[in-house]
Amino acid sequence: MLVQLYIPIILSIVLSDLYLYYRIFRRKRSKGKMPWIRLAAVVIPSAVMIAYTGWLFLQRSFAPGNVGVLNVYLFLLAMIVLPKLVFVLCSVTGHIASRIVRKLSMKATAHPARNYGKLIGFLLVALIWYVALYGTTAGFNSVSVRHVAFESADLPASFDGYRIVHFTDAHVGTYSTDRQYVLKEFIDSINAQKADAIMFTGDLQNREPQEIYPFLDMLSSLKAKDGVFSVLGNHDYANYIKADAATKVANEREIVRLERQMGWKLLINEHLTIHRGADSIVVAGMANDGDGVRFPRLGDIERSLNGVSEKAWLLMLQHDPSCWRRTILPKSNAKLTLCGHTHAMQFALFGWSPASWVYDEWGGMFYEGDRAINVSTGMGGFIPFRFGVPGEIVVVELKKMK
Repeated sequence: MLVQLYIPIILSIVLSDLYLYYRIFRRKRSKGKMPWIRLAAVVIPSAVMIAYTGWLFLQRSFAPGNVGVLNVYLFLLAMIVLPKLVFVLCSVTGHIASRIVRKLSMKATAHPARNYGKLIGFLLVALIWYVALYGTTAGFNSVSVRHVAFESADLPASFDGYRIVHFTDAHVGTYSTDRQYVLKEFIDSINAQKADAIMFTGDLQNREPQEIYPFLDMLSSLKAKDGVFSVLGNHDYANYIKADAATKVANEREIVRLERQMGWKLLINEHLTIHRGADSIVVAGMANDGDGVRFPRLGDIERSLNGVSEKAWLLMLQHDPSCWRRTILPKSNAKLTLCGHTHAMQFALFGWSPASWVYDEWGGMFYEGDRAINVSTGMGGFIPFRFGVPGEIVVVELKKMK
């Protein structure tokens, strides 16, 4: 996970410390007031982070076997390395700006203009610390319920008012012993909706199906009139472990076995029909269909819809929302598609998320004519952090357009 960022992280640590030494500590030393304790407080944490970064780099895998080790590292990165880098960038910018102001000023003095970049830097450091502390505690532990309605003129009359609970990206391996209560709160919230159907759109695990074992009873307790439907997400494949081919195949088979053992109706490029009297709707589920580079592209829409009438009212389950415009819209008549995957990058400010740089549909309900996709920002995450994007479940009510 950190292999590609190894050099930028090391450079950030080293260059930030060099700047602080030459611009702040060295000046004070020349006055006989070298603050050795303050210098050590800067250098020692940096030395620890360099060693920590080097050790993670040597793992040469997506993440170490103990995910907690990675989580501690990322927290320290947010509390030590990032704040120093931001402060230094602000200080450098402020220093350059003050020199320009002094040269342009008609009343040049022997003293340079004040460097307001340092003040801005201190404020941003405080903000970063707040985001990191809140996001790893209350932000990640919050549970929200979003209600949406989808109207369709073609919806069979018997399904008017049909309630679906859509949840996604559980990443149960992140819920350590002291956080299991959060997952339990999600499960209780889902069951409390008294849904006609529950639909899960992938990423049940982080890396391996063994993470699911402690939560089997909890996940098996999910109940709805027509059951729990599910598909696999990119994390549900064996792409995130360093193992031989046989182990990877065994892991992928195991998560399939576990979901079906829990009573979930796992759809891997296949479909099922839900009946209400003489009416019916079809629920199709595609294998993960990502970009084919970072995320597996295994979806087969023709196989998923084999035997489905063009007149059938179709609901599609897919983990990756990029598949909607690429495949689902042009190659199916799916009225509503449910996806996850984006997490809204687990960060948002005033309704904006950096996920919008990557995905056209990253969180919420989006329409294309009389068809729509609901992208849930998910429950959890591989990294236990959320700011401005609380973990969510979505209650989707189908309505027949009058």
